[in-house]
Amino acid sequence: MYIVLYILAGLLFFILILALIAPKTYNVSRTIEVNAPKALVFEYVKYLKKQEEWSPWAKKDPDMNRKFTGVDGEVGAVSYWNGNKEVGEGEQEITKIVDGERAEGELRFLKPFKSTSNCYVITETVDENKTNVTWGFSGNNKFPMSIFSIFMSMDKMVGKDFEEGLASLKTLVEK
Repeated sequence: MYIVLYILAGLLFFILILALIAPKTYNVSRTIEVNAPKALVFEYVKYLKKQEEWSPWAKKDPDMNRKFTGVDGEVGAVSYWNGNKEVGEGEQEITKIVDGERAEGELRFLKPFKSTSNCYVITETVDENKTNVTWGFSGNNKFPMSIFSIFMSMDKMVGKDFEEGLASLKTLVEK
């Protein structure tokens, strides 16, 4: 009986240690240089419907169910999706727009697991016909997901998707 209690106490102690050392936040972003004026590039990142044209997740499930509410390109607009296992279910709401500079949103994932993250796209002028685009998201790792983040890097999980999406954006805008 004591052996079982020691094992349980040891297991609880181990979980507590992991929870204490686990990263509490994450921030993943990628940047690409696009050969186009900032105003043109911003038109492709400001609107939720336009984001579908370069989103890597739209390619992973072209048949996903989508619904839009609100005025696209304005604070409060929401894009809902429900797709296959690769894209899951969730919604993105525009929470802030600094015209020509930055679009921010809240990502609410419903499946395969519930979580909320902040997302953003930033455009910066390099010169008259070149724009740096940074796409990213950040959030908090809540227990028990925080423990998983010790073993699974959020950057490795979605960084490649961000790179793919930005490359698609670059190709689309530079046509």
